[in-house]
This record gives sequence, structure tokens and C-alpha cells, in this order.
Amino acid sequence: MSSERKPIKRIVIAGGGTAGWMVAAALSKTLGKLLDIKLIESDEIGTVGVGEATIPTLLTFHSLLEINEQEFMAATQATFKLGISFENWRDRGQDYIHSFGLTGKDHWTAGFQHFWLKGRERGLAGEYGDYCLELKAAQQSKFAHLPRAGMNYAFHLDATLYAKYLRKFSEGFGVQRIEGKITEVALAGENIAALRLDSGALIEGDLFIDCTGFRGLLIGEALGVGYEDWSHWLACDSAVALQTVSTGPALPYTRSIAHAAGWQWRIPLQHRVGNGLVYASKHIDDEQAKQALLANVEGEALTQPRVLRFQPGQRHQTWRANCVAIGLSSGFLEPLESTSIHLIQRGITRLLQMFPSKGICPADIAEYNQQSRNEIEHIRDFIVLHYHVTQRQDSAFWRHCREMSIPASLRHRIDLFRETARVFRVPNELFAENSWIQVMLGQGILPQQHHQVADLMGDAELARFLNSIRQQVDQTVVQLPAHQAYVESYCRVAG
Repeated sequence: MSSERKPIKRIVIAGGGTAGWMVAAALSKTLGKLLDIKLIESDEIGTVGVGEATIPTLLTFHSLLEINEQEFMAATQATFKLGISFENWRDRGQDYIHSFGLTGKDHWTAGFQHFWLKGRERGLAGEYGDYCLELKAAQQSKFAHLPRAGMNYAFHLDATLYAKYLRKFSEGFGVQRIEGKITEVALAGENIAALRLDSGALIEGDLFIDCTGFRGLLIGEALGVGYEDWSHWLACDSAVALQTVSTGPALPYTRSIAHAAGWQWRIPLQHRVGNGLVYASKHIDDEQAKQALLANVEGEALTQPRVLRFQPGQRHQTWRANCVAIGLSSGFLEPLESTSIHLIQRGITRLLQMFPSKGICPADIAEYNQQSRNEIEHIRDFIVLHYHVTQRQDSAFWRHCREMSIPASLRHRIDLFRETARVFRVPNELFAENSWIQVMLGQGILPQQHHQVADLMGDAELARFLNSIRQQVDQTVVQLPAHQAYVESYCRVAG
């Protein structure tokens, strides 16, 4: 790369969908007055458009964009989400919820789990989830906004409608959408100079954002950035998706139901339910997967089952020269913990923080790539945890998951929790201590010991401490309205 730095004024976003329009919305809202932003997409190229479950970080993104929540929810047929129900993961017939809330109250020396473990030992404690408001509200299908952000939540949304909503938002801040297919990526040395469209138009730019999905047209095909394959840790490489009619009130959580060779999602929107089966093609073929999904959905099918192929992993670099890959072009983790939209959002936030207004510098690229790598690897470990720590042995798929080697970083976390009940959050990591605790307990790891600070409480004091938390949770949940009724009063779609 030449030492002469060129100011960045013209942004070209290749591809629409959720990723492209999230990039366009954020850049135009924050830096739109300084930039010329163009987005190229073709109506003929379908987007994956499956990712309909989100996590609470999306509220931060919407806050930055000053998006009205009721308007957004009505436009995207959204419902609220308090967590994910993992069914048959630990073993068949065993379920648990990974909620978005905090559980109990921590002491400065030790997390709540240590006091809970001591309470279990003395017969004074209920289930770990009894001390979490969001989890209990999810179980009882209740929801409301509480003062001082007292309830952590995210959304179930229609990804296609979300892209349309953000397109309108972005165009309001000056983004120009160009219809067309990219037929050529014109290079100038190591950089991308322009994109040629099927119409013959040449779209020049200073910085290119690759939102072309799994294909990675710019970052992969044109710039030759390779891909690190994680299929030895994450065996699922396919999904079949299907939409069905709603048959009852929308639940305020995503359902993740483990099958013999993968797992099924069920995501309730206002107007329909999103369904899918994520599976390992080595253990089940596409036709069997379709039949397994159709046999386990509720309500009439609105669409034909659609098969998607993917390779879990990440690009060796997500920023190369004057091209930044955001979304599926940068890497992919299956939607088990609803992290796809979060990773798009983090890529955007990182780009805004390091925006190369006066020209691209290698130090920024190196830092961006390192942060991207660290972030997706932490999430990868969390997802591998669900598969590896299981008691299921009823199929070749689950036996493989139990017996496979896992990343050393994950092995350390599992051993630490199993031996000491301790969980430490890595800086800038997405999943906090309580997420790791909920999933490790849910998957069947019961720690061998707890912090001795919990031993200092006598039975009466410990019982009072635990009961006061549980009572506070129960009293709050009793007063909450039903989730479906709350959605209808808050953001019901007209018509």
C-alpha cells in the first residue's frame, strides 16, 4: 500500500439485506453530511433473510440511530425476546432457558452462583433460574418495559422488513441505492477502484464495504482473502428454513430444540412464526432434514422449505486494503445464540470508531482485524460449549460432539467452572458471566466447590438472602401483563 493517504469521501456498500442497510443507516446517520454513500443491490439476488432473533445489544444500536421502538416494531412485525429455551440439549427431555437477565446479587469477592451452590448444599435454594426476573417472566409468557431499564430484552423481527425499514431510514439521510448486479471488481494495485454493474455503470469509491453474503465477492473473490474453517468444532453446515402461520400467542423467547443431527429454531413474530432446522449434512441429507422440520412445526406452512449451505469460520482478515467485510462475508456462526446481527453491529461500531477520514492506515487495519478475530472467537467458544458439554449419546452426531477436541480457550473455561464455580469475563466479550453460568449449569456441569465467602453465612442469613431475591422476582412477575397483550397494545401492526 502506498504511503500517500487518500481522504475517504465516497463509500460504496456492495449488497443490501440486513448487513448492507445496517451499515448504510449507521454511516449516514453519524457521518452522512461528510460522505457520499452509495449502496448497490439487486432485486434479483435474494438475501439469506433468516436471522429473525436478536440480542439486547440491538437496543444500543437503535438508541444511537434514535430509532423509535414502537415504530420499528410495527414496521418489522416484531415481538419481544427475553432469552432462548434450550430443549433436549443436555439430554432428551431436559430443558433450560438462557435468559438475558442477571441472576441474583453478586458479592464483591464472588458471584451469586457461589451463594446459590451453598444454598443447594444446605437445601435452602431453588433452581438457579428462580432468581432471575427475565427467566421467570419468559416461563410465564409475560413482558413489560420496567423503570430504570429493569428488564433486559431483545426482539424477534422479520429480517426482510427490517432491511426495508433501514433502507427508508438511510435514504432519508442521503444514501443512494443503485439497482444492479456487480459483474466486475476493478482493482488499482492492492485497492478496489470501482465496481462494474450489469448495466455497464462504473461505481467508483474510496472505501468499499462487502455485504455480499457468503460469497464474499470483494474481500474473497477480488482481494483473495482466505477463510478459516471451523467445521471440526461446529459440525452443522446446512439449514432448512420455513415460515408458518401463528397458532397461538407469541412466546417472549426463542425455542432451540435439539434433534438427532442438529437443532430446530422457532421464532414467533406478530404475523407468523419463523422455523428452521440447522443440521450436519454428514449425518442427515436435505430431504430428511426437510421432513424432520415439517414433522415438527405447528401451523400451516406459508413458504416452501429452503435449504441454505454455510461453512462456520472466519476470514483471515475482515479489513484488507480499502475493503471492509461486514456480515456473512466476514465469517459465519450458526444462529444458535442469535449473534449474526450483533456481529454486523459490532463491525459497524468498530468501523465508526476507526473511521479513516484522512486516509487508511495499516495500524487501524491491524487493530480492526485483531478485535474482530477476538470477538468472533469468544462467541465461537460459547456456541461450541452447547454441543460439547452434553449427556446425549443417542446419535452419531451427538457422540461426535461429546468426543471432539475443543479450543484450548474453551477447555480452560469449562475446567475453571467445573472445579471452582468461577467465571471470568474476557475484556470486550459479548457474553457476560451469567450467560456462561446459565449454559454450563443448563448443560449439566455442577461445580465441585464454591467460594468460601458463602460459608460465612449461617443458614438463617443465607435463607433470608436467597428468599428475598426470589420473592422480589416473583412479585414483579405477578404484576406483568401477558406478552401477547403487551405487544398488541404497544406496537400492533395496523390493518
